[in-house]
Amino acid sequence: MAYEANGQTLESDEEGYLLEANYDDEVCRVIAQAEGITLTDDHWAVIRYLREQYREHGQTPNYRTMLKELADLMPQVDSKALYDLFPSGPAKQGVRIAGLPKPFGKGGY
Repeated sequence: MAYEANGQTLESDEEGYLLEANYDDEVCRVIAQAEGITLTDDHWAVIRYLREQYREHGQTPNYRTMLKELADLMPQVDSKALYDLFPSGPAKQGVRIAGLPKPFGKGGY
């Protein structure tokens, strides 16, 4: 599977995760559209958070950490709100739409 954005072909794995991180906002829009999601300001806040975590730590946080840290940044965010934004799972679908590689970690994700 591959995505087309800004005249570039971006390679992804069989689950739709990019093989290499891409921080271009247009890439997020293309992936979100492929997943049937229209990005809102809340989506972008989560995307910025995930990208920042990936840049700083070389990986994205697990769901529990993500929920805790986002609740500190965005008081209106709880588990239901995150799943409303990313129905296939915030720690998975959110990372995919953020243009980041597949997360690896404990907890089966």
